[in-house]
Amino acid sequence: MAALAASLAALLSPAAALAAGDAAATAAAGAGAGSSNPLAGLLSFILHLDKHLAALIQQHGANSVYGLLFAIVFAETGLVLTPFLPGDSLLFAAGAFAGMGQLDVAILCAVFIVSAILGDAVNYAVGSKVGRAAVNRGLVSREHIAKTEKFYDKYGGKTVVLARFVPIVRTFAPFVAGIGSMPYGRFAAYNVGGALLWTFLFVGAGFFFGNLPFVRKNFTLVVLGIVAVSVVPVIYELWAARQEAAAEAAQGKGKGGEEGQSGGGGKPNFA
Repeated sequence: MAALAASLAALLSPAAALAAGDAAATAAAGAGAGSSNPLAGLLSFILHLDKHLAALIQQHGANSVYGLLFAIVFAETGLVLTPFLPGDSLLFAAGAFAGMGQLDVAILCAVFIVSAILGDAVNYAVGSKVGRAAVNRGLVSREHIAKTEKFYDKYGGKTVVLARFVPIVRTFAPFVAGIGSMPYGRFAAYNVGGALLWTFLFVGAGFFFGNLPFVRKNFTLVVLGIVAVSVVPVIYELWAARQEAAAEAAQGKGKGGEEGQSGGGGKPNFA
């Protein structure tokens, strides 16, 4: 993970320098700040994906960009410590560059599909081997695990597919599947199906709509819109979970027992 962060930081610095000539003054200032502050650099990369990807392609060539995109998607789906990396918006932006002919759409789809499948497979394996111990030792957010288990309780095994479209849950769904001992054959089918649907939908959207004049002039707003739409299910599930917890607490007080309290300690429902 340190190597990935180092390589990303190394790429962002020259990218910011190249983008400064074409970007507006505010975007250039934000990119310049990213070279000294990793968090600001990551935020600039997410909000100005179009400018950074253009600079990276010009500076390093398409093949290097394919490698970077593979690493980002693999880390975002395969490592429970990096759920903050871009997902949906990255696929959309890359699809837009494929629409301009700067990236090959077939290679791009293959990169995203393979990295998403491998990332989930690794995450599942880690969850099955050390997941429960990692949660018990506080190495992994209990809140994120509980949130993901809520999705499993509601949607069953289809969570592996649906989670592709939900930030944070996308990162923790395969990990929780491994903890809960979902049969790997079943998980693999959902994994492959979800990766195909996720890739074709967002890369296709970027390929066909990413170069419309309105989108190109307001790319940052489009990225924020994609992120906002993606987090709506998370906000709803958090609200629903609080409502359910309050109802269960009220029932528990009425019965004088603790059976109504949800501890999140059981295995998720994979039906």
